[in-house]
Amino acid sequence: MLCATVCVPALKKSIASALLLACAATAIHAEELFVSIHSASPMAQGAGLVLAGQALEQKAPVRVLLCDAAGDIALANTDAAKAQPILKPRNVTPQQMLQGVIKAGAKVEVCALYLPNTGKQPSDLLPGVSPAKPAEVATHLLKPTVKTLAF
Repeated sequence: MLCATVCVPALKKSIASALLLACAATAIHAEELFVSIHSASPMAQGAGLVLAGQALEQKAPVRVLLCDAAGDIALANTDAAKAQPILKPRNVTPQQMLQGVIKAGAKVEVCALYLPNTGKQPSDLLPGVSPAKPAEVATHLLKPTVKTLAF
């Protein structure tokens, strides 16, 4: 009986402490967001970039991968970039939104297939955008803390 009155409260306290530590450890490791954008649709591109921006505001690490037609928004000084529609309600183009998430700290890449299949070079990309390395992207995606979105 003495053991039950002494051991059970100590065990409950140990379990509570372990749970508290586990919760604190989970809170310390912010979820990471990986946003894959491949759509040619400016609204789909914008939706992905809006969510990337919101995640950055909430201090989550963000990585954006642009492929296919969406890679065009990462090109500097092109007619395609100048012809992008302005999206409401903020009255910005997808490229301006992309520049905003870069400035806020997102890692932005074009997929490994984009440059060789469009005849473009890394020097054609906006500052802050780089060609992706498939092995690094795969390693990143396999991390348990990474949440993915595709547009």
